Amino acid sequence: QVRLVESGGGLVQAGGSLRLSCAASGRTVVNYAMGWFRQAPGKEREFIATVSGSGSTHYVDYVKGRFTISRGNAKNTVYLQMNSLKPEDTANYYCAATIGFYATPSLDSDYTYWGQGTQVTVSS
Repeated sequence: QVRLVESGGGLVQAGGSLRLSCAASGRTVVNYAMGWFRQAPGKEREFIATVSGSGSTHYVDYVKGRFTISRGNAKNTVYLQMNSLKPEDTANYYCAATIGFYATPSLDSDYTYWGQGTQVTVSS
């Protein structure tokens, strides 16, 4: 079993930045793809970004250039650096993991393990 715990959410003004962290425990996830998703009230959960075990990344188009996903040196932590935040980025952000050294999956059904989420609120 892999346990994922997100942190770093909060309230920020439009144009500001936040860095989300996701710490994995239970087993090493160096061979796992790690993804970030978000869900706003009344909306479906949507894919944001993923990084494979090999370091390849994939982003949804509307965050390219603003968000950056990365893995920590120990590979058991994944980060989401979010810059130029907009009110429409307000959502609960979830970390997810699945086995995939080369994979960059973007469907939530592709992921096996999920965190509890961290709330990001961007004020206008």
